[in-house]
Amino acid sequence: MVVGSGPGGLQTSYDLQRLGIEHAVISADDSPGGMFRRFPIFERLISWTKPEAPAERGTRDYELYDHNSLIADEKEAQACCAGLMDRSYDVPSRAEMEDGLLKYVERTALSVRYGVHWTGTRREEDGLVLETSDGEYRCRAAVFALGVTTPWRAPIPGLEDASHYVDVRSPAAYGDRRVFIVGKRNSAFEIANGILPWARQIVLASPRPIKTEALGHSALRTRYMQPYDEHVRGGFGTSVLDAAVERVERSADGYRVTVHPTDWPGTLRFDVDEVIAATGFQTPLGDLPRLGVATVADGRIPAQTPFWESVSVPGVYFAGNATQGSAGLRKQGLASNNSSVNGFRYNARVLVRHLAEKHFGIAPPRPIVEEDALVPLLLRELDRAPELWIQKGYLCRIVNRAQDGLRDDGILPLQIFVDEPGPDAVAVAIEMAADGTIYPSVYMRLRNDLQEYPLESHPLHDYESDIYRDLVSRLVRPLLPSN
Repeated sequence: MVVGSGPGGLQTSYDLQRLGIEHAVISADDSPGGMFRRFPIFERLISWTKPEAPAERGTRDYELYDHNSLIADEKEAQACCAGLMDRSYDVPSRAEMEDGLLKYVERTALSVRYGVHWTGTRREEDGLVLETSDGEYRCRAAVFALGVTTPWRAPIPGLEDASHYVDVRSPAAYGDRRVFIVGKRNSAFEIANGILPWARQIVLASPRPIKTEALGHSALRTRYMQPYDEHVRGGFGTSVLDAAVERVERSADGYRVTVHPTDWPGTLRFDVDEVIAATGFQTPLGDLPRLGVATVADGRIPAQTPFWESVSVPGVYFAGNATQGSAGLRKQGLASNNSSVNGFRYNARVLVRHLAEKHFGIAPPRPIVEEDALVPLLLRELDRAPELWIQKGYLCRIVNRAQDGLRDDGILPLQIFVDEPGPDAVAVAIEMAADGTIYPSVYMRLRNDLQEYPLESHPLHDYESDIYRDLVSRLVRPLLPSN
């Protein structure tokens, strides 16, 4: 069973269909798209798609330039989003994204039962039973692609009286208004950027500072940085504060917000017309917590294994941006791209491979890799594999040593390779240092002794050159059957 018809549910369904695994997809919506049927509120995404790129549209290499389309084997279903963009920006509009998902469903002939509401869940001896408005569905495993779409407010006194990101009106509605935004991540800056030409005053506040030198680690994108630019130049109409919000109080004319700056010993008070909570969302888990599904992040996200299964309820899996609950290694603070289509589309493919093998006995192909082809394969992946470059430090490419030679084990979570025992093998991944430097890494596992070898970064990320070929050849030599 797959619950949800957003991009995570659709990618999961496609890959199940691709392997011939019988399943049903149900959705409370009346058409595909998930959150993109409504968000982002200012109608423009933050992840890019480049209709023209150095790689041919629809190829695996092109996925590095198209962060919004789902992936497919059929030519007509590849790069759906790219063909719909009007090119006024290098990021698609919300409507273009929604239309791209609709085209994907049509071109892959996915079957979705729309208008079906999931109402309850129970466990029986042979699996799970999902109670819905369309009757009961029995399954060995269920994949919940529910999104992270239910508004969540931080536990700040009085914030329950404020509006939320989902309640934001048209920019003109904030004309000559004083607006206080609680939060300093994507949704907060999206609001601030959208109302900047209209509002009289804008204040954004949260305790953590913005580290502009490490935006590669952050969910914040430079397209939303105009309000911050006004702040750092001393513009008194826009303030971006590192401050803890103590309370929000309603007044006759609006609100009074009391904050305590984290970098200044004092208290600040703001009298404003509007307060908007840009404090994020949570996964609409329904009755899954009652079933025993554990959560993280203040109860907002289901806690998951490296294969996106609930840590507490076997057989319950997650897809889409709810896969944030499987954080990976988070080396040097690097977060995954599990909250974005470009990242979780690959998670879905790996998840389906795991489901097929664990629940249906369908082993993935593990083709032989000739000794002289090993290093070129690894270097090619380090040079331009979209799974590794988009899911830095999270996904890796693995080659195992088997009784009959070297076997390509494909793309898997890096955490699995690092934390679990296994055959002698090599894994390669793209990683990011604390200062934002992107570099390739080689992991060697010999007799369950794991060694990590970070390689020097190349200014153009050209990892198929002779210097890297010599380095990797020396590292993998103990793995070769001939040795």
